Amino acid sequence: MTGKPKLYYFDGRGKMESIRWLLAAAGIEFEEEFLETREQYEKLLQDGALLFQQVPMVEINGMKMVQTRAILSYIAAKYNLYGKDLKERALIDMYVEGTTDLMGMIMQLPFQPPEAQEKNLALIIERAATRYFPVYEKVLKDHGQEFLVGSRFSWADVHLFEAILMAEECKPDILSSFPQLQAFKGRISNIPTVKKFLQPGSQRKPPADDKLIAKVKKIFNI
Repeated sequence: MTGKPKLYYFDGRGKMESIRWLLAAAGIEFEEEFLETREQYEKLLQDGALLFQQVPMVEINGMKMVQTRAILSYIAAKYNLYGKDLKERALIDMYVEGTTDLMGMIMQLPFQPPEAQEKNLALIIERAATRYFPVYEKVLKDHGQEFLVGSRFSWADVHLFEAILMAEECKPDILSSFPQLQAFKGRISNIPTVKKFLQPGSQRKPPADDKLIAKVKKIFNI
């Protein structure tokens, strides 16, 4: 396949949203094919397109890529968002893994039973404030640069920015005691490609609502 990358997923955030974010931050336009029915998903399975019978799946440069981490690593490397050497790449990987852990907790919240959501929301806020954001606050302070790794914008910055926005949906003032992260958020939000993706009408997805959750459960039999 040549031309724009094509993303296969449901019309919502899930694991695909970080892929959308990274492509957008790199300034790469992409197309999407939304899974609306169980039959569409089964067709992808029957065609052998889903190596491990899972989405996300991205068609890019003649490949049908699956596994979120592999897709993100490829995009980051291809578009020079993966550091200048192995040391920087290792740091980027560590920071991305941390934000992925936090984002995974937030991502799962709408799919949990109502009686569990309040408890787990409190846990997310506690973990963000005491385990994850203090790390990035210290990294930015000690590093003394505009970005997390080296002196240029990377995948780690995109991922942390997305995580901040997700955490703020859980608690709007969650950055109140993190001045470095507040400044970081302001800087990243003004990068032209990021600023464009934040605008209404972009391919950025809203938080999952009840209608989307019901559709996803039907498509994947969960």
